[in-house]
Amino acid sequence: MKKSIFLSLSLIVFFWASSNPARGQTYAEKLGYPKGKKVVIFHVDDAGMSYESNQGTMQSLDFGIATSCSIMMPCPWAANFIHQAKAHPEWDLGLHLVLTSEWKTYRWEPLAGKQLVPGLHDPDGAFWHTVEQVVQHASPEEVYIELKAQIERALGLGLKPTHLDSHMGTLFAHDKFLEKYIQVGVEYDIPVMFPGGNNVLLEESMTAPIIKKLKAEGKYHDGMPIPKPEILLKSQALGKQIWEMGLPVLDDLHTISGDWKPDHAHSHEELGQYKVDQFKRILEKMEPGLAMIIIHSIEYSDFFKRFSGSGDSRYGDLLAMTDPELKSYIEKEGIILTTWREVMERRKRLIQP
Repeated sequence: MKKSIFLSLSLIVFFWASSNPARGQTYAEKLGYPKGKKVVIFHVDDAGMSYESNQGTMQSLDFGIATSCSIMMPCPWAANFIHQAKAHPEWDLGLHLVLTSEWKTYRWEPLAGKQLVPGLHDPDGAFWHTVEQVVQHASPEEVYIELKAQIERALGLGLKPTHLDSHMGTLFAHDKFLEKYIQVGVEYDIPVMFPGGNNVLLEESMTAPIIKKLKAEGKYHDGMPIPKPEILLKSQALGKQIWEMGLPVLDDLHTISGDWKPDHAHSHEELGQYKVDQFKRILEKMEPGLAMIIIHSIEYSDFFKRFSGSGDSRYGDLLAMTDPELKSYIEKEGIILTTWREVMERRKRLIQP
């Protein structure tokens, strides 16, 4: 059932003027998870992007610790993944809402068509390559139309998504895009990925690339303060609004495992072990609450190299997800693994009289 709740100008004003409220219950605690526990969704992005992505996602879910994934509906392998997933009703399948097509030679285009969303098409007829280009050329109305088209395609293939999230974070790059993202979630009664809690891991995810860039320019020194990105200053207020609309909210989000690699030459196995160590590090750093940790798993193939240089990193994610050491660590530390489906079920139970 669709809800007649829409984000108004007052919400956006509240969002931009948000304060830093005193910390109370975590969203995990509000959802009924034990106090003080770390609750994690290990989430595989980019299902549907390629055959290798589909295989890596399925192996991470079937044989690893991954508990959820999201599908890129405009990509050629999306329908293949959904049809295979019908044999696995236990899988937690969301949508990786797409507004960019970043690779140089392998492209995909908006599902709504050029007449309805001309600002989302680049000169090649595909999505724009970068987030900045989307912000420059697309209107919020076009974004809304395209998001609905992607959800409708999934529904038409027999999939009711367990959640929505954003490819390359494009929907977080413009306040009006973010408004439309939340609006479609409310209308379709589908959770939207949004971190509105302590955001310890999100802060690392957002500041690490800044530090890396400053180091490369010779402008960084140890202990140098890095200003918090604006979204971190606003997230708690908007998270509260999303919660009040009846949708679950994350306490934290980690997004940059794709940037992890050793400083020296390494084999695939060494990369996998390095990523295991890094996942253990961030799980230790994570504060109690509900966090989503994003990974990108593929089954290794030389063909993937023809359109992306990220194949080794993605294969490293698969190796980490299926590594017994990481699974053992999670069990030993008492970390709870969960899914978006379970999180939404818990949220609904709080609403029902």
